[in-house]
Amino acid sequence: MKKLIFLMLVLSAAFALFVGCSKDETVLQVGASPEPHAEMLNLVIDDLAKQGITLKVIEFTDYVVPNDALEGGQLDANFFQHLPYMNSFNAEKGSHLVNAGGIHIEPMALYSKSLTSLDQLQGAEIAIPNDPTNEGRALLLLESAGLIKLKEGAGITATPLDIAENPKNLSFKELEAASLPRALEDVDAAVINGNYAIPAGLVASVDGLFVEGADSPYVNIVAVKDGNQSDERIIALVKALQSEEIASFIAERYPNGEVVKVF
Repeated sequence: MKKLIFLMLVLSAAFALFVGCSKDETVLQVGASPEPHAEMLNLVIDDLAKQGITLKVIEFTDYVVPNDALEGGQLDANFFQHLPYMNSFNAEKGSHLVNAGGIHIEPMALYSKSLTSLDQLQGAEIAIPNDPTNEGRALLLLESAGLIKLKEGAGITATPLDIAENPKNLSFKELEAASLPRALEDVDAAVINGNYAIPAGLVASVDGLFVEGADSPYVNIVAVKDGNQSDERIIALVKALQSEEIASFIAERYPNGEVVKVF
């Protein structure tokens, strides 16, 4: 047991050194979800290097740790979340994260392995994200599809308790967003975020029963701690991500609209 505890302490210390020790002003440590965010960041490493900035991309697969690390100063920025989620996180945690620049939208969609149309959803079990803003976003998507009606003013923080009308008698399974692609085998349908649908091989415009509109307010942003948005390294990072190189990457990699640039 003592050896196990010692090993855990060593690993914790190594992680701390990996993400938070260096305060070299030429180094920019950015947390990101693997696809498409980390891919975009990796594309601009050389561009930033020419400006004397060493970009280190640290991948995360959840929504909480990269924000905690940003608030705590272990990261200089992160790139994985949309603006409503960041605002909700700030309100819940009392953190001080701000938007340094919008890059793209990943349309959310309703997917199914067993059904081919919305008409087949009578009595269906639908999995939705369990984090506050993405759950509300999923329910708003289902409302847009005409499947449910939410209470007046429910908005982006809606939960299943805010459903006023449910004519198809749908039931809802609230799951961690990252697990939703795997859950497709066990439910009738699932509402899945783009950054988890894409690695699972799901194409919203091809596989989705219903897809979020292009006017979505859920823009994926580069987030920083308040006060750092004027950091020259952050400005350079946002400019690099809003470049023609990234626009071309999005157009070529996601020709079916799985990712849509906003710059």
